[in-house]
Amino acid sequence: MAKQQSSVSERSRTDIREPKRYKVYIHNDDFTTMEFVVKILMTIFFKSEAEAQALMLKVHHSDKALVGVYTYDIAVSKVRKATQMARDEGYPLRLTYQPE
Repeated sequence: MAKQQSSVSERSRTDIREPKRYKVYIHNDDFTTMEFVVKILMTIFFKSEAEAQALMLKVHHSDKALVGVYTYDIAVSKVRKATQMARDEGYPLRLTYQPE
């Protein structure tokens, strides 16, 4: 008996992975006001006022603070928006991102 060929092709399984995540840090400087840092944290990173105040104090007392962990595109976008907002106001605020 001959084998019947099926017209249904078997799909190969695609390996789907979670996208790589990036940590976004805000860095301390001597010129950016605490109020402006809180404003950035609330408007761009959607932190509550209490969270923003706590992060601002953490940055003020140390070199940097972790603001959040995002996918690459979102991390880059938030860093660019915050940096542009700081430059528009004349502040040298620095934010960076790095792989988790």
